[in-house]
Amino acid sequence: MTQIRPLTPAYPALARDYDAAFRVDPAYKDSLPDLQNGPASLIVGARAAIQHVGISNFRLPIRYLTREGGDITLETSVTGTVSLEADRKGINMSRIMRSFYVHSDTQFSLSVLESALDDYKADLDALDARIQMRFSYPMRVDSLRSGLTGWQYYDIALEVIEAAGQRLRVMHLDYVYSSTCPCSLELSEHARQTRGRLATPHSQRSVARISLVMEGPDRLWFEDAIGLCRRAVPTETQVMVKREDEQAFAELNAAHPIFVEDAVRAFAAELIADPRVGDFRVLASHQESLHSHDAVSLLTGGATFAQASLDPGTFAGLKV
Repeated sequence: MTQIRPLTPAYPALARDYDAAFRVDPAYKDSLPDLQNGPASLIVGARAAIQHVGISNFRLPIRYLTREGGDITLETSVTGTVSLEADRKGINMSRIMRSFYVHSDTQFSLSVLESALDDYKADLDALDARIQMRFSYPMRVDSLRSGLTGWQYYDIALEVIEAAGQRLRVMHLDYVYSSTCPCSLELSEHARQTRGRLATPHSQRSVARISLVMEGPDRLWFEDAIGLCRRAVPTETQVMVKREDEQAFAELNAAHPIFVEDAVRAFAAELIADPRVGDFRVLASHQESLHSHDAVSLLTGGATFAQASLDPGTFAGLKV
């Protein structure tokens, strides 16, 4: 005998077209559910404080001042987070975007960060907050001998951190350079001198990530930070190159052979000497042409960037 199954209740006959004419009034807005600001009973998992919660890679144009007195507008990726107490369900993440739009049309870079951070903390009633802006900063660079110029781009991030009632302004800068192995250079010369054999030392494209706390009343311009890197390691990769420039670059590398340990110490010496720089961290990766692995090093100064454990992505992110 065939069993008769009960009929499934009909799905409510809801309108399926978009109502473009609908307007939200205050009463309707107040009636909307807000789970993020709901009671602690809605918390999923451990009733634990969260150190950072927010948004990443929110993009918009931001204006930056240049050392020469002008300004430039660059596409900028924003990451913003706040702390969240153990008894709070969540945050309204759209508020950081609204804060940036309020200030980005009238202020420049660091001022936008500071103002957005103040708004964000006040709106979300958070104890700690962090906002970071990442962008690619262009500078014209002269060739070594031919007189040509080209645009070099530097990956830079500005960060404002407020924790335990203290505020830090931080700059991160990636600097790409060529590193010639001193050992390989000497071995090549040994083959030439003792056996008359042509040999070439190995060199490779390398990258250092400089992170520094900006201190004192004087501004540390992007151009100043880049100049600091060039003084420490002069073998920056080139943009426009003719034959005379390529020969010059070979000579420049031979004049400045450098191990990865030498590189981080050279950068550190320049950072220590600049009164506008407080705590700092130098990460360097020499992406070997001799080996199938990279040579890496990390040097920190001060407590801000001290770390006992290496994040798995610490050196993996230094790819060029």
